[in-house]
Amino acid sequence: MKIDPALTSSYHFCGEIARLQARNFYHAFRLLPRAQRASMCALYAFMRHTDDLADSPVEPEAKAQALDAWQAELDAALAGLPARWPGLPALADTVARAGIPHHLLHAVIDGVRLDTIPRRFANFAELSHYCYLVASVVGLCCLHIWGYRSEGGKAERLAETCGLALQLTNILRDVREDARLGRIYLPLDELESFGVDPAELDSDQPSARLRDLFAFQAKRAYGFYNQASELVPLVLPQGRPVLLTIVGIYRALLDEIVRRDYNVLASRISISSWRKLAIAVHSIPQRFAGTSATLLHSSTP
Repeated sequence: MKIDPALTSSYHFCGEIARLQARNFYHAFRLLPRAQRASMCALYAFMRHTDDLADSPVEPEAKAQALDAWQAELDAALAGLPARWPGLPALADTVARAGIPHHLLHAVIDGVRLDTIPRRFANFAELSHYCYLVASVVGLCCLHIWGYRSEGGKAERLAETCGLALQLTNILRDVREDARLGRIYLPLDELESFGVDPAELDSDQPSARLRDLFAFQAKRAYGFYNQASELVPLVLPQGRPVLLTIVGIYRALLDEIVRRDYNVLASRISISSWRKLAIAVHSIPQRFAGTSATLLHSSTP
C-alpha cells in the first residue's frame, strides 16, 4: 500500500499534541493498537485546537468568527479538500476509517461556542445539554474508533452517561478557576436550594453549605459512573483498556475531591502520574475479559 507522506506527517503532528498536552488521556491512548492510538490522537488534537480557539484572549465576537471559520475548514477537510491546520488530514482520515458521523464533530464546536461568553445554567437539564456537547459527543466518537456493539442504542446512551460523569468531575475540580472566568456551571436553582451565593465559588475555603452542594454533585457523578459501568462489555476488547483507564483516572480524581472534604477552592486537585499509570496497568487484563467486564469502581458510594 502506498504511503502518503503528508498524511503520515499529519498523524505525527497530532501525536505530538497528545503526548505533550493530553495528560490524563495519553496514558490510556498508549494501551490501544497503533492505528487506533493514532486515531485517538487525531481526535484529541482536534478537540484541543477547538478548545484553544474558545480560550484565546480575544473578544467573544472574534472567537465566534474563529469558530465559524474553523467549522468551515473542518467541513472542507472532511470533503477531501486541502487543509491549513496540519492535524485535519489525520482527523479526516480517522473519521472516514472509523465512520464517525460528522454531526458529532459539529456538536463539539457547538459546545465550545457556549464557552465563548460567561455562561450560567438555570437547571440540571441545561447543564446536561452542555455536558453532552463538550463531553458525551467525544465519547460517541471514541466508540467508533474502538469498535462497539450498539444493542439498539444502549451503548450510545451509556457513552453519553459516561461523558456526563466525566464532565461533572471536571466541573467540581475547576469550579473556582471557571468562576473567575465568569463560567458558573453548577445549576443556579441548585445553588439557590443550598443557599449558596455564586460569589462563594471564588472563596479560599468552602462554607458548610457549599460543601453540601459539592457533595450533592459528587453523589450525582458517582451515580452516572455506576450507570456507565454497563458500557464496557459493549466495547470491543481492544478498546476496553482505554475506556477503563480514562474512567478510572477521573473517578480516582473524584475520590480525591471527596477525600479532601470537597476543598477544591484552595488549589487544583489532581492525582499523581504513578496512580494514573497504576490505573492503566490494572485495566490491561480487561482486554481479555468476557462480557462481565465492568468499569473500575472505588469504595466511595
